[in-house]
Amino acid sequence: MNVSVQMTEKRMKKIQKNRRKTGADYEKAAGFYLEQMGYEILQFNYRCRLGEIDLIAKDGAYYVFCEVKYRADERKGSPLEAVDARKQQKIFRTAMYYLTEQQLEDVPCRFDVVGIEGTKITLIKNAFGG
Repeated sequence: MNVSVQMTEKRMKKIQKNRRKTGADYEKAAGFYLEQMGYEILQFNYRCRLGEIDLIAKDGAYYVFCEVKYRADERKGSPLEAVDARKQQKIFRTAMYYLTEQQLEDVPCRFDVVGIEGTKITLIKNAFGG
């Protein structure tokens, strides 16, 4: 019985690793898309003890904290709908930590969401407030 549990754990780690790689691939695609829209990408996958932000960029004077969501199709719903209030709050707190860490005070910032569904990319600027 322990052998099957260990195999399951190994399989789960492999699946999680594949999901992270898939997520990173789509975050890079979103970054390229945002660059085409005039954004300057500052950082991918910012992590701190409070959470993680997929992309941090500048759009003109604004610091933009961007969540990237991917769905292969509509079966699991729209990728844009996946950024619920709880996720928004976590992104907000993480962004405030980033701004403090970088000693950025009184800079304009906003929260964008990039949804990728199949090959279609949708950007929602100022998707939520803090």
